[in-house]
Amino acid sequence: MWWDILLAIAAGLLATWLALLIALLVIRPKGALLGEAVRLLPDLVRLLRRLAADKTLPRSVRIRLGALMVYLALPIDLIPDFLPVIGYADDAIIVAFTLRSVVGRTGIDAVHAHWPGTDDGFAALSRLTGLHRAGHTPTN
Repeated sequence: MWWDILLAIAAGLLATWLALLIALLVIRPKGALLGEAVRLLPDLVRLLRRLAADKTLPRSVRIRLGALMVYLALPIDLIPDFLPVIGYADDAIIVAFTLRSVVGRTGIDAVHAHWPGTDDGFAALSRLTGLHRAGHTPTN
């Protein structure tokens, strides 16, 4: 009986993982977007650190950002990073989701105030994370 339950749970997790893998293959960044995402990485890391350290932001936002940084630092991912292109797609999706939730809670101006890069870089970040589609327009 316990083996049946464990097998059912394992099968469910495997099916969920495969569905995520297929979804990431379909929505992965392509061409210029992928290169743009890689160029933004150092500024994105500084942004996350600055936002998490900002005591004026709500505690729930800082906890979310801290959890995101821990997840990104862990060697275990939903999709292993050694898989070409899609290995980092799960990280990108989780970063985008977290940034959207931060903007939803604090506003785009709070995120823009901590952005260490150029305005063009922030516009690219907004495009890549879908902040402009979520009804938030980047400020210049």
